[in-house]
Amino acid sequence: MTHASAPDLSVLHAVRVAGVADDAAVAGRTGIDLDTAAELLGDFEAYGWVTHVDFAGSGGWTLTERGREQDSRKLGEELDQTGARTTVEQAHKEFETLNGRLVRACTDWQLRPAEGDRLTSNDHSDPQWDGRVLDELTTIGADLTRLIGALVSVLGRFDGYADRFDAALTRARAGDRRWVTGVGVASCHAVWMELHEDLLSTLGIARGAAPESR
Repeated sequence: MTHASAPDLSVLHAVRVAGVADDAAVAGRTGIDLDTAAELLGDFEAYGWVTHVDFAGSGGWTLTERGREQDSRKLGEELDQTGARTTVEQAHKEFETLNGRLVRACTDWQLRPAEGDRLTSNDHSDPQWDGRVLDELTTIGADLTRLIGALVSVLGRFDGYADRFDAALTRARAGDRRWVTGVGVASCHAVWMELHEDLLSTLGIARGAAPESR
């Protein structure tokens, strides 16, 4: 049976995964009502777990080092209490296999090598090239749906990643190219990076750690 994370963990972890998120974004991501999310974030600020940052006319909450430590502690406790560690570890192994394919697809979306220049930007003038990339992302999305299904069977907070990836891909297929690798929108790449951070932080793995050190 799936486990529903406590509201305080859900809110704190949502900030960690997003990097920077305002009250509404945290509420939307966690399914917690806006007033409760805002109240918890205010408490976390008082505890020194989050701080509010502003830039370029926008802003949001981000974790402090103390907040990151608190989130890691709570995540570890949740894994032990739910017995979900084995399932999450297996999902992470499968994700790492998919990750190489996702990186290659995103690179092909951004670059289309030309004679004498392997780093030529993709001007998206070749529908066959772009179509091949979108087809690969569709296949990856199907594998992602199965992976997320396994995760959600033990930890409900992983729900939504596959749907968000599919939604971004649908927008890209409709002609809005930024939904593949764009910044500032929940693009395929952005959703993927958030899931990567979620898996790593849940298992207590430092980003960039060598496989043999895990």
